[in-house]
Amino acid sequence: MNVTIPTLETERLILRAPSIEDFEPLCAFYDSERARYVGGQMAPDQVWRHLALEAGHWNLMGYGRWTLVEKETGKPCGMVGLWNPEGWPEAEIGWDLFDGFGRKGYATEAALAARSYAYDVLGWQTAISLVAPENHASRKVAQRMGAKQDGVFNHVRFGDVEIWRHMAPADIADGGMESYA
Repeated sequence: MNVTIPTLETERLILRAPSIEDFEPLCAFYDSERARYVGGQMAPDQVWRHLALEAGHWNLMGYGRWTLVEKETGKPCGMVGLWNPEGWPEAEIGWDLFDGFGRKGYATEAALAARSYAYDVLGWQTAISLVAPENHASRKVAQRMGAKQDGVFNHVRFGDVEIWRHMAPADIADGGMESYA
């Protein structure tokens, strides 16, 4: 499959295809404490492979995660999007913010755009987000999106993580993708 990765826009963010330009910001993220909930710190060679995985997920699955770019500064500020690798319980909406970009509402803003894309464009009828029990910030993002806790998933590497179930498309009055253009 050869997929053209769409660019989405929100009020403050651009969600674009992952690219080699993201390598250094990803290295900084995976060298920081912020990576503790997404597998932990990685050496640069592992980060390069992870970046290739992010880009490749789009070709294998027809969807994936976008690099977030702050419109005001043009700086990459995280990765958000749709994720469903082998071993996952089902399709997920996930978010990682780089250092200095938390507490601005960016994760919620971008994850809502990703969810609208999943529901409005891809036709998904449900989605989850996996949250480490100690990751209070991610739990708050899921709650702000209207997700409800829906059990626990025992991840082979991360142990028990909370499953947060997002509202079904019929239960959302967010206006669809046009709200984010």
